[in-house]
Amino acid sequence: MKAVPVPAIAGAWLFEPTPHVDERGFFSRTFDREVVASVGIDPDGFAQDSLSRSVKGVVRGMHLRSGAGESKLVRCSSGEVFDVVVDLRPGSPTFRNAEYFRLSGETQVTVYVPAGCAHGFQALTDPADVSYRIDRPHDPSEDVAIAFDDPDLAIPWPLPVTLTSDRDRGAPPLADALRALR
Repeated sequence: MKAVPVPAIAGAWLFEPTPHVDERGFFSRTFDREVVASVGIDPDGFAQDSLSRSVKGVVRGMHLRSGAGESKLVRCSSGEVFDVVVDLRPGSPTFRNAEYFRLSGETQVTVYVPAGCAHGFQALTDPADVSYRIDRPHDPSEDVAIAFDDPDLAIPWPLPVTLTSDRDRGAPPLADALRALR
């Protein structure tokens, strides 16, 4: 497994595994504490793992947490997603930069999303499973959502958006979210 920095988002990383493929399928290490530690991330600093399953066209996001924020490792364990990270840390040299990734069960690539960055994705397959390793227990009072179709973000979702949650559908624009995060 190797760690690759994401230049558009300070502190973000891609962790690219080396799947071992044979006639049975493949085996892949999806987390390596030594590789994670080598880029300054505490491998013991994660508090919970979660999994979402989405049907093709679903958008989940854009989400982040107020307060201390939330760092996470995100991986598409099955299927494929269009993944989005937006830096919303006011003091960051990459503030308001966005980066897009195609994560898939074929590659098992993981993206590290630093605290203070918004995250979301669109399922490109039916289904798409996304695994999260999160550094703090969830506190719903700190949840912040931003409109996935906000023109200031101009996210180029590759498919028509077929479904979102009520929360995501009613999320405020980026400008409102930035005021709320102060």
